[in-house]
Amino acid sequence: MNNVRNFCIIAHIDHGKSTLADRFLEMTGTVSKREMKEQLLDSMDIERERGITIKLQPARMSWQGYELNLIDTPGHVDFNYEVSRSLAAVEGAVLLVDATQGVQAQTVANLYLAIEQNLTIIPVINKIDLPNAQVEKVKHEITQLLGCDEEEILSASGKTGAGVEKVLQAIIDRVPAPKPGEDNFLRALIFDSRFDEYRGVVAQVRVFDGQLKAGDKINFLSVGKETEVLEVGYFNPKMVKAPFLKSGEIGYVVTGLKEISLCRVGDTIAPAGQKVQPLAEYKEVKPMVFAGLFCKEGDMYPKLREAIEKLKLNDASLSYEPENSNALGFGFRCGFLGLLHLEVIQERLRREYNLDLIVTVPSVAYQIDLKNGKNIIIKSPQELPAPEAIEKIFEPVMAVDIFSPKEYLGSIMQLVSQKRGLYKNTEYLDENISVLHYNVPLTGLLVDFYDKLKSVSSGYASLNYDFLGYEQTDVIRLDIMVADDKVEALSTLVYRDEAFQVGKKIVETLKDTLPRQQFVVKLQASVGGKIIAGERISALRKDVTAKLYGGDYTRKRKLLEKQKKGKKKMMQIGHGRVDIPPEAFLAVLKR
Repeated sequence: MNNVRNFCIIAHIDHGKSTLADRFLEMTGTVSKREMKEQLLDSMDIERERGITIKLQPARMSWQGYELNLIDTPGHVDFNYEVSRSLAAVEGAVLLVDATQGVQAQTVANLYLAIEQNLTIIPVINKIDLPNAQVEKVKHEITQLLGCDEEEILSASGKTGAGVEKVLQAIIDRVPAPKPGEDNFLRALIFDSRFDEYRGVVAQVRVFDGQLKAGDKINFLSVGKETEVLEVGYFNPKMVKAPFLKSGEIGYVVTGLKEISLCRVGDTIAPAGQKVQPLAEYKEVKPMVFAGLFCKEGDMYPKLREAIEKLKLNDASLSYEPENSNALGFGFRCGFLGLLHLEVIQERLRREYNLDLIVTVPSVAYQIDLKNGKNIIIKSPQELPAPEAIEKIFEPVMAVDIFSPKEYLGSIMQLVSQKRGLYKNTEYLDENISVLHYNVPLTGLLVDFYDKLKSVSSGYASLNYDFLGYEQTDVIRLDIMVADDKVEALSTLVYRDEAFQVGKKIVETLKDTLPRQQFVVKLQASVGGKIIAGERISALRKDVTAKLYGGDYTRKRKLLEKQKKGKKKMMQIGHGRVDIPPEAFLAVLKR
């Protein structure tokens, strides 16, 4: 156990975590040059396309007689639950800071998560090979943040490999070896899992006490389910079968379980029939954004249910419950940590499970005090009670930290005030970098806040947020009608004083994205049955007079009148329904 080191890499998004992990794998000879490719640990297509890490990924390396267990983590705020799970399985963390961008919001947020777990922190400045690298300035920021000496800070380049060997040596020298357990009984923490069609649930585990091998009878403590281990092994970074996993090691367990709900992330694996104290479970994650997922084809609902169950196993921060809509049929009301999380889940369902989905407009969870004394939580506009039954409505508010150079403070403050943000105070990391603290309603952060923040700060500002609590607000339900049919998926809750602007923006967006039909399509936004905004999409008109030659004007007029009556009849007998394509829903989401 003394030659084992468990560590993870934490950083702000795009500070080079995956690239540094590539150099580790290359330098330790874990992956041959022939097999090497960029972002090797980012196994999903969507990760490679977007250049971001979405899933934590373990890998075991051997170097100078030591076993190094690495967990590569995401950097985006929407995936910090993945980071917290990684930290619970290791003893040390490499804190990576981009030499061109310095300390940013998620750098600090992830650092605090690591400090809470009492991990050893190794500060590393990355991308020192870039011409605009400001190594001394970033060193000063890190010393201010950590209170460490400049000599403790390492410099490296994940791209060229410069300084990477020193980082590996620091991991061996500074990260403590796993502590042996108090007894010999098996205790292992499940920090991630996935479903294999042939072998059932495969759990990724950190063994804290005892050892685990194929044939062992084990018990999942939180659900009380017993099973037999089919196989154990480690990640290299592919799965490699091993005779056993001993105390202090990270690897995988093939459980053979076919019921996905029995293998929960954060659960403790113990010997069957043995009374063992469970390891501390993860905090229950709180979804922040809710949206309905429905299949375009009604008979695909069982496939959607199975797909979401499997995704839940692979993504513990996803929550879901069945939902039935009069217009959209059976589906699920899902909870996400943010809009990027929603986008990623939607894309994974489409790619991995071949599902064509309708996604309703995202909303947040509102707390409502009713006049009869009851309190309820609503997660969709359709659940909003009648106005006469409501006493008070409360919305979720986030504590927001914005890191930015001083020169952009004015434009950032103006943006946050537009989003109903309440200013708290400003801190300064040094003479150039400031940290603005605000309380902002979650609805203000939902759609385009991050993009606008990057825009007004020339890309320099960064953002972190945490749930603060609920505050009273005044919201109403806004309905959208297309060709006189109410489209439930586009209903949304808006502030009363912004209803007209939001309604007008949605109908204008639909006018630009919906395809033209053979008849005029009315687009309307309404509140409580009252139309507050409207647009029209003009009809496609076939040239019915093209075949005419000669004759007087009355023949042409007769054909045009016949066409007009036909379009009117289409509307009356119900052929005037408009199929709304996914692009239109997405355009409204990103309005």
